[in-house]
Amino acid sequence: MGFLALIDARIEINSVVMSTMCKKVTLPFTTDELETTTFGGSGWRTRIGGLKDAAVEFDWNQDFASSQTDALLWDLWDSGAVIPVNVRPTSASVGATNPEYQGNALPSQYQPFDASVGDLAGVSTKWPGSGAWARAVA
Repeated sequence: MGFLALIDARIEINSVVMSTMCKKVTLPFTTDELETTTFGGSGWRTRIGGLKDAAVEFDWNQDFASSQTDALLWDLWDSGAVIPVNVRPTSASVGATNPEYQGNALPSQYQPFDASVGDLAGVSTKWPGSGAWARAVA
């Protein structure tokens, strides 16, 4: 598999497939940098990895109809619960060329309106990860 135009990503949140509502997904994974530099390092810094972290960021097309974007995101935020999130490049089955990133996130914020006059109604969410994430290929 070569390069990929991301046109068919699968976004599953709390067991609900929300791909048709989402227009952008970002999964930033980070590791704390712990400096281990000593006097014997010839003037070069050294580091090791510390705690890992994740977040999930989505840009959604807003829809206020029943069981659509607003209702689903409101319920996730309102519950205050950590929820499962699964994201993969295409809607095809999970495999070596279509890995699924799996983890939990806390819907800690929701802003139903973020638009100017004449804009397409949209909403962005950024939720912190909670616990370990995995990359599944089978």
